Amino acid sequence: MSGNKELADGDINDKCYFEVPKDTSEKDPQIHIIGGTLASGNVSAGNREPTTRLYKKRWLIVCLFSSYSLCNSYQWIQYGIINNIFMKFYGVDSFTIDWMSMIFMLTYIPFIFPVTWILDKKGLRVVALVATAMNCVGTWIKVASARPDLFAVTFFGQFCSSFAQVFILGMPSKIASVWFSSEEVSTACSIGVFGNQLGIAIGFLVPPILVPNVEDMDELAGHIRVMFYITAGVATLLFVLVVIAFQEQPEIPPTVAQATARNIPPEDYSYMASIKRLLCNKHFILLVITYGLNVGCFYAVSTLLNRMIIEYYPGEEVNAGRIGLTIVIAGMVGSLICGIWLDRSKTYKQTTLAVYVMSFLGMILFACTLNLGHLWVVFITAGALGFFMTGYLPLGFEFAVELTYPESEGTSSGLLNCSAQIFGIIFIICQGKIIDSFGILAGNIFLCVFMLIGTIMTALIKSDLRRQKANALAKEAAAKERIEGRDYGTAALITPPQL
Repeated sequence: MSGNKELADGDINDKCYFEVPKDTSEKDPQIHIIGGTLASGNVSAGNREPTTRLYKKRWLIVCLFSSYSLCNSYQWIQYGIINNIFMKFYGVDSFTIDWMSMIFMLTYIPFIFPVTWILDKKGLRVVALVATAMNCVGTWIKVASARPDLFAVTFFGQFCSSFAQVFILGMPSKIASVWFSSEEVSTACSIGVFGNQLGIAIGFLVPPILVPNVEDMDELAGHIRVMFYITAGVATLLFVLVVIAFQEQPEIPPTVAQATARNIPPEDYSYMASIKRLLCNKHFILLVITYGLNVGCFYAVSTLLNRMIIEYYPGEEVNAGRIGLTIVIAGMVGSLICGIWLDRSKTYKQTTLAVYVMSFLGMILFACTLNLGHLWVVFITAGALGFFMTGYLPLGFEFAVELTYPESEGTSSGLLNCSAQIFGIIFIICQGKIIDSFGILAGNIFLCVFMLIGTIMTALIKSDLRRQKANALAKEAAAKERIEGRDYGTAALITPPQL
């Protein structure tokens, strides 16, 4: 790199360069750089600039996001997993406590479209700041609600945290695309989802330990207050870290596809037109429905797990939390394995279908073994269910990005999550009513039927990998021009193929 100043930290990802002859006589040789800038005037023969670059800070960004996603998702299940204790403390019924998790789903549905618009217009940093600020506010409101007569206050605090979630759930695929190479996007997306899953796992494990089922209301209030203070402290720390360290995007994009997206003029982008194109993409709509069915079943199992375990194994609140932890930890392993596998194989359709089939079989196995009277069997079948059912989450995000490129990753992810929230609310309410009227087995069979429908619909999705095609075509074009000896490299703006 003679004649250039030292490069910023990071690795060169795609070694395509441009050179303009020193004696060029063009009056105004403006050149579109794929990295998103314009080079004008004379450029010396030795002066080269990389098309794409990877920065080490990308790992800090995705880990910071994963951390505040963890803090938020922990709160989703912290009431439901000790359902019977909060019923006693606040003097409300089981269905009311179920709404402490369903509020996360209900809040998401009306707010996801304005939030994805904000993500497209204002970028990652603004969305991250709003998410962590609202999450922090919600946790401190709940600190003030640790009294039996303040259920309305704790519900409002949970609403604030649920509003923060709207700014979080659709971010993993967006962060992966903006910061990571095409060989890393699935792994990065898995790490982003990993934080959400780890938060749910901690939500299953910690509340039963911090809030034991004691009879004295003052002692119980003290335990609940400690739990809320710990959450608020962590949320405040993460908000400060995001203010200090969270960056909008790298100076030079990581992939040709991302560089192309940066070069689309803002006036050429219409959010409503993008939504319309997504809704007209029949294979993406199939994925939206199947994703909603799978994740909705996971939400129902997680929310009602305490009721199911206590019914067959009275007094086992702590083990109910541990079973939930097993589901999510196994899912985290599944997510990372699936993400790494996708980066290596690019077999999005095949992997998604295989994991969906195994999720369906895992749901059947869990339903049939729950009442056998052996908790160790439940731990094993719950782990198998979690490995595939929650391992499916990053697969859905990445497959959606492939099917919809060059549409915004935040918009496609938002529609997936909106579907999941709708089905989650429906499944939680319906399964709860079925359990009340016909028993737990009937409630789980209800979920199995919809998992079967989702499996069949997944098989109908066409494997149209548009992002992979765009990257491949761009690299082939650049390689062809270099072989022919023409001054191409990054000098020409590579537009996405007409898909």
